[in-house]
Amino acid sequence: METVGSLRQIVDYIKKNLSKGYTIDSLKWALINQGYSRSLILKAIDVANKELAEQIPKLKEKPTIRYEIIDEHNNPITIKKPFWKKLFESLFR
Repeated sequence: METVGSLRQIVDYIKKNLSKGYTIDSLKWALINQGYSRSLILKAIDVANKELAEQIPKLKEKPTIRYEIIDEHNNPITIKKPFWKKLFESLFR
């Protein structure tokens, strides 16, 4: 019989052991071997994933990614734009 209490216990078990580094599959099989039903385990995994997703901090701004080419002395190297890029930039301004 599926009860809210046992679902909460399984959700807490999953969250605690995920933080320890166990995988979802290993936890699922451990719970199956302990006699819990697959449907209850899958519900608990869904609830745990939703709760963990809510704890992730929201990004306020999109991070920018910069690429630099550096030489052997860690100095940045500037590369001139190819002719065709300069041409297209001047045409579409």
